[in-house]
Amino acid sequence: MALNAWGRLPVAPAARELRRSERAAPLPAVDGSLLAFGNGRSYGDVCLNSGGTLLATRGCDRFIDFRVEADGSATLACDAGVLLADIIDVFLPRGWFLPVTPGTRFVTVGGAIANDVHGKNHHRAGSFGNHLRACELLRSDGSRRRCAPDENAELFAATIGGLGLTGLIVSAEIALRRVDSAALTVENTRFHGLDEFFALNAAAEAAHEYAVAWIDCLARRPRGIFMAADHAPAGCVAKAPGAARRAPFTPPLSPLNKLTLAAFNAAYYHKPLPAHATTHLLPYFYPLDGILDWNRLYGKRGFYQYQCVVPRSAASAIDEMLRAIAASGQGSLLAVLKTFGNVASPGLLSFPMPGITLALDFPERGAATAALFARLDAIVAAAGGRLYPAKDARMPAALFGAGYPRLEEFSRHVDPKFSSNFWRRVSAALPA
Repeated sequence: MALNAWGRLPVAPAARELRRSERAAPLPAVDGSLLAFGNGRSYGDVCLNSGGTLLATRGCDRFIDFRVEADGSATLACDAGVLLADIIDVFLPRGWFLPVTPGTRFVTVGGAIANDVHGKNHHRAGSFGNHLRACELLRSDGSRRRCAPDENAELFAATIGGLGLTGLIVSAEIALRRVDSAALTVENTRFHGLDEFFALNAAAEAAHEYAVAWIDCLARRPRGIFMAADHAPAGCVAKAPGAARRAPFTPPLSPLNKLTLAAFNAAYYHKPLPAHATTHLLPYFYPLDGILDWNRLYGKRGFYQYQCVVPRSAASAIDEMLRAIAASGQGSLLAVLKTFGNVASPGLLSFPMPGITLALDFPERGAATAALFARLDAIVAAAGGRLYPAKDARMPAALFGAGYPRLEEFSRHVDPKFSSNFWRRVSAALPA
């Protein structure tokens, strides 16, 4: 069975898929290119390698070492195929949690590094790469490189957010942080208009560790729910969510259209909402993990996620994008709006930069979707922003080149045997 990206867009499969179960195993001698494949949670083609070989890494999923550091943090050494969910299952009951986590826990450690994932606390903690202490990289020339801030530092920076192109990440040493419980204290606030969002966000970033907003992208005037949170103190108990449900089938056409999305967004916005709540951390950090295979809901044609970041000085671009989306009628079920702080992400191709980030899902609807994306691309480019490769399946090469000023520097560290559909599509942005 061919491995797919999370967006389930039609794509030519890899010529070979090799399952890896030993991190010490050498790279196979193959014709064509190589690419690691973790758990397939990248939305577009950054994890795909049509006509080449995919190295499926989920079989490399062992914990290697755990130690508590003098500063009170801990270091976990593990295989790159370990899921963040595995780490949470084992270490949260023992009082440890990830310092940065994306919107799903079903990603591998290797994938989190390769895409330098971010979370709801970038204003305080930066991205996943800020908490990577070292990794082991297997290159196609047979060499094994330990990469860390003080060892192979340039290759270390290229590997963080490096889209799996610098070689195979076989293991990693990541920081964990102490937490006193599995609960969060959450403040929920409805807002009308972006001015209210920015005021709430500024106050939340000063007072809380986590901050994120859901936004109704079909409303004439942007409205949403702002959710600020902190880890609860010892003694707070919150019930863990029940077993996840599974989307039972893939409909021939997406049921997510202007009418159904408008109805859902209105119901979600007006649902009973406590101003203050104590909740288990899982539904706050991972709202969609409660529905396994939720990507099926977008139908057989698949879907795109469009995630951008624009500088804070170009905040008007967010309003312009939301107006374009509302006018198109192609809204999103889960639209996320949040900000990135000034903590510098360490990777040469890391997506986060100080600014405002908007993420939305869109069913594939052919020419109408392409026309909307062209409009959004123009707004992002004019604002000096960029798109997130981990979520992308169609970014023009010119937009990629303009958004990532260290692209040429990064390209010098790409392993000559490693490639991906994404890289072949956008590497035209490199100087001749």
